[in-house]
Amino acid sequence: MFDDRAGKVLVDLLEKWGVNHIYGMPGDSINNIMEELRKAAENIKFVQVRHEEAGALAASSYAKLTGNLGVCLSIAGPGAIHLLNGLYDAKEDGAPVLVLAGQVPTDQIGTDSFQEVNMERLFDDVAVYNKEVASEEQLPSMVNQAIRTAYAEKGVAVLTLPDDIPTEKIKNKVQKNAVMYETPSLMPETSALEEAADAIQQAKKPIILAGTGAKKAKEELAAFSDTIAAPVVISLPAKGVMADEHPNFLGNLGMIGTKPAYEAMDEADLLILLGTSYPYSEFLPEDTTCIQIDKEPLQIGKRYPVDIGVAGDAKKTLTWLNEQLPRTERRDFLEKYQEKMSSWWKEMRADEEQTSTPIKPQQVIRAVQDIADDDAILSVDVGNVTVWATRHFRMKTTQDFLISSWLGTMGCSLPGAIASKIAHPDRQVISLAGDGGFSMNMQDFLTAVKYQLPMIIVIFNNEQIGMIKYEQESAGHLDYKTALENFNFAQFAEVCGGKGYRVEKFEDLKPALEAAASYNQPTIVDVCIEDEPPIPGKLSYDQITNYSKQTIKKLFEKGKLELPPIRKGLKRM
Repeated sequence: MFDDRAGKVLVDLLEKWGVNHIYGMPGDSINNIMEELRKAAENIKFVQVRHEEAGALAASSYAKLTGNLGVCLSIAGPGAIHLLNGLYDAKEDGAPVLVLAGQVPTDQIGTDSFQEVNMERLFDDVAVYNKEVASEEQLPSMVNQAIRTAYAEKGVAVLTLPDDIPTEKIKNKVQKNAVMYETPSLMPETSALEEAADAIQQAKKPIILAGTGAKKAKEELAAFSDTIAAPVVISLPAKGVMADEHPNFLGNLGMIGTKPAYEAMDEADLLILLGTSYPYSEFLPEDTTCIQIDKEPLQIGKRYPVDIGVAGDAKKTLTWLNEQLPRTERRDFLEKYQEKMSSWWKEMRADEEQTSTPIKPQQVIRAVQDIADDDAILSVDVGNVTVWATRHFRMKTTQDFLISSWLGTMGCSLPGAIASKIAHPDRQVISLAGDGGFSMNMQDFLTAVKYQLPMIIVIFNNEQIGMIKYEQESAGHLDYKTALENFNFAQFAEVCGGKGYRVEKFEDLKPALEAAASYNQPTIVDVCIEDEPPIPGKLSYDQITNYSKQTIKKLFEKGKLELPPIRKGLKRM
């Protein structure tokens, strides 16, 4: 390591940490690092994106999907600023990401040099580790510390690299530390486990709300649900921790959720929060005994008044409970909601199985379901498409679901699909996006084409920022500035060098998706859909009232009565 250029040492350390690819855009203040990456191209692939935001979102998605470090790179100034949205996605969803950010040379810092910005101030809020390298001797220790911190705190680590540092040779003695991070697996205190077990045995109507912390305990969760006769509800990013068609599964909660989940949560006498710090407490029961199981003690009691806290790994905790608890004979609460969920699925199928034109978004999800592999990865954008995907796509536990859950940034699905295909080249990758969300990062479809990353991108094209339109209307307002210009994304795909299908009639939907699934290249299926509001599984009185206000406003403005699209949804209340 000694007498090597600092840039080479950096790249060597990245290899030792298992980094095999980096997303980014070259430029003047990072080009000395780029030269070292060029020399190491056989071991670390550089994925050149068209916009740094897409690179950061891809790094975040890769980390969320695999648990491994995602890495992105940019120049100083504009490039670094562009990274921020993707980095906040990583921060909010707890994904380990390393940023290599260029900076002007050391002797120019503080002189208002071209593209110089205060990098440490820029990244201060988003990063768990945020340091500028001041000398080449510091670099090895700082690289290791940055990566360890990203893993340990599940967040963003930023190394700002003045452009001259990578070219300098490390001649002096440097502090030695290890290329190592050991993931803790915590077993809770026996007293906490026993207290939780007692509460579970006393409960008559237990319910489980599972989050991403349960992803490595899928089998244990299913067994636990059966043992204690508790239905399972999930947070948005946890889709797939239990198969959607499992008899004990009630789907999501809240605005994207199901009516049975809402009602079961309201009736429960014991709430078990498993690997989730669910933020929407208005959808959780009031004055109900609560057990929270989480390996992060900081999360226990953070958002809900917890009675029993169990600090430990979900898999170990559930294994202990499954071994100690007898199988309850009292199953009326579970069976009640199994029947309700069965009825809910029948209602969902009524929408999914229609053969009409204009095409409904529910029909699109059903058609996607038919071509999805058992190990498919779904990268889903934010907006109305989130509702349709979570509510109608029947996930298997062998499939993966990617989304920007807590930041909720539009434009995440294409970078997520790119990262998914790089992480798992042999698995099918399907991106689901609205026309508004896809257009925010559509330039990086060229990245998928350039690196020959086969994927199916399904665009729900209603020429609207649909979720915002619905939010305006449900607040009692007329929709304002939510319309989008018509755009043919299929033609765009062909111009970029991929495949494209425009679907305007229902009879063309299935053939287009089947063709897309057969191609070994990036393919866009641009589906013109009916503008339909994502009616919640359970509507509040205020939502109904405000939607009615909005309808009356339209009546007076246009001088005629328009039946609100909500009428159909009200049947589900």
